[in-house]
Amino acid sequence: MAFEGYDAFDDPYLYKNTPVLKNRLGIRDPGTLEAFEVEMSSLRADEPLPSGRFDAVHYRKIHRHLFQDVYRWAGRHRTVRITKGGNPFCFPEHIDWQMKQLFARLAHGELLRTQAFEAFAARAAEFLSELNAIHPFREGNGRTQLAFLDHVAAYADHPLRLDQVKRGTFLPAMIASFAGDLGPLTVELTKLQA
Repeated sequence: MAFEGYDAFDDPYLYKNTPVLKNRLGIRDPGTLEAFEVEMSSLRADEPLPSGRFDAVHYRKIHRHLFQDVYRWAGRHRTVRITKGGNPFCFPEHIDWQMKQLFARLAHGELLRTQAFEAFAARAAEFLSELNAIHPFREGNGRTQLAFLDHVAAYADHPLRLDQVKRGTFLPAMIASFAGDLGPLTVELTKLQA
């Protein structure tokens, strides 16, 4: 969910003296903005996603596609340091390099190649865990991660049922992966097999 639990320092993305992200409609109420963001990104997710080479540029295009109606900075890496639950995400000055490294491994790894779904889910959990730790955008990381993974899975002949994602178990699994425990996330991804 938007706005919950993120700490940022000297955050130019927020309206002054508020926890609300600057947005295209000038919405100042957090609940209203969250509802608008969910509605617009969901509508955009139902459209065909941008094609690409499954690289960092492609990933940014997907974020831009999902959030273009809400944020002017959609598709651009954040420029501010953020933490969640006291855990820092990648510092902005390292995001470009970390994304290039991660997506180079994706291109050379087995995730894009057809394999047994269980092996795909395990590798996808590892990839998502690292991508989440980078957290390249100020907002919309989780939805972009799932949309991109769905794109990768379809390419690898392992279509997913994203409508089966259960926030109550998926979010804790993502948090566990941040701490290095990929087991719960692998289980959650396995449940999404179409």
